[in-house]
Amino acid sequence: MELCKLAGVSRSGYYRWIAASNQRAIREASDYQDFLLIKEAYDYRGYAKGSRGICMRLKRMGITMNRKKVQRLMRKYNLCCPIRKANPYRRMAKALRTSTIAPNYVKRQFRSYGPRKVLLTDITYLRLKQKHVYLSVIKDAYTMQILAYQLSESLEIDFVLETIKSLMRNHLYEMNAEVWIHSDQGCHYTSVAFRRLLNDFRLRQSMSRRGNCWDNAPQRFPSPARRRQVRAEQAATGWNFGHFWQTCCFTKITLNFSVALWYNDTVKHEIHLPTEEIYEDH
Repeated sequence: MELCKLAGVSRSGYYRWIAASNQRAIREASDYQDFLLIKEAYDYRGYAKGSRGICMRLKRMGITMNRKKVQRLMRKYNLCCPIRKANPYRRMAKALRTSTIAPNYVKRQFRSYGPRKVLLTDITYLRLKQKHVYLSVIKDAYTMQILAYQLSESLEIDFVLETIKSLMRNHLYEMNAEVWIHSDQGCHYTSVAFRRLLNDFRLRQSMSRRGNCWDNAPQRFPSPARRRQVRAEQAATGWNFGHFWQTCCFTKITLNFSVALWYNDTVKHEIHLPTEEIYEDH
């Protein structure tokens, strides 16, 4: 009696709890068996699921279990579905996106304007050993030469703006108000900062249509031919370039070599004219 008073329970309630010990053991065993089924459904296909997904999977397994029971057992055995964190780059893209979409002035006439008239730009994802880096490239649609590029470990807009600035530093006297900067409708190219920079340099902007990759297809870098050559070199030498591209620094060295000594030089010979003669003809 003294212990019941100290615990704040009645004597009848205490004896009823003692008498129900076997029922509690049976319920614990039943709960554990049901939890094993929940865990099997939770682990199906290797990704976490919430109570709704678990109920759907149990139903496909031929097991009917109330969702509230699934939630109770998940709480009881500390099984939780982690909430996916918001993608910071998606938030950045939403913040940069504007409703200003430039028309498709180029209309796939990539080689009709002559050299240094239609410049294609895009962002390429490069996979390193442990992470991704991002490459912003500007390519001449006529000569197919790489005029400027910037490598970044972040998708912030700064490296896209720096690509335009690098273009103007290295090719200032070739740029004029007749030059088109053609891109897709990515958030970097619709941003206020990018459009303001083009306006400051008096460059015209053109964008491909939404969901139409052919409107910007020649921009692809590295080119399919270069990709095939890299695979052939890897097969012949047994050396994997991906092992060398382990850090951003090594990737910059490789890109400098690829653009300066292979890509631009090969393209210049493929069109059978040096750059100076091309300009004289136009």
